Amino acid sequence: MDMKGEVLKSRFKRVCVFCGSSTGKRKCYRDAAVELAQELVARKLDLVYGGGSTGLMGLVSQAVHHGGGNVLGYTHHSSAHLMFFFFWVLCDFNVWTIKSFYISGETIGEVRAVADMHQRKAEMANHSDCFIALPGGYGTLEELLEVITWAQLGIHDKPVGLLNVDGYYNYLLTFIDKAVDDGFIKPSQRHIFVSAPNSKELVQKLEEYVPVHDGVIAKASWEAEKQQQLAFTATTTTLQTEITL
Repeated sequence: MDMKGEVLKSRFKRVCVFCGSSTGKRKCYRDAAVELAQELVARKLDLVYGGGSTGLMGLVSQAVHHGGGNVLGYTHHSSAHLMFFFFWVLCDFNVWTIKSFYISGETIGEVRAVADMHQRKAEMANHSDCFIALPGGYGTLEELLEVITWAQLGIHDKPVGLLNVDGYYNYLLTFIDKAVDDGFIKPSQRHIFVSAPNSKELVQKLEEYVPVHDGVIAKASWEAEKQQQLAFTATTTTLQTEITL
């Protein structure tokens, strides 16, 4: 696909992408990340993501940026400039030393620093019109399932898409179907999200998505969610200060 070719119309403006900080072992994952970026650029969609330039998140952000698209990255305050991972290595002289490694890389495009991981996820969701999950690990799954849960609770009605590259998420889809069969997830809630094997098909499904609500839980607002988050952050900060003192 030509990154600067035909512009496709979209009802969205910003797309939040969840994906791994690793590229994975297979080329198909890297290809899928770049193809998704190309699809976003073709539709003139801005990218919202969790910052950094490593792994699949780095490939997506760099490809969107190089294609002329806007990129908005959210990082929590302690990693606004650098994110380091510290671990201890036992040396020959029985002395523990600390080594630091740069693990996330520099964020592409516009960077917004937030107080913590909870606020980062809330801001990413608040400033996006839909969500897409590429292959990833625990963090990607946590982000994906959280926005699905928010939709289930009526906090938002934004489309959620799963990019099932070469069947990567087949077992997750089987688990969800099992939860529906065994009565832990309502059949209507199985359709909170959509999935597809390639980015073009997935984005089209997101464009056509119509939210379905059971009408049992009252619809919450992002403003209420934001106020709760601010209260939580303030309480956490106070507790940390008291512990320090």
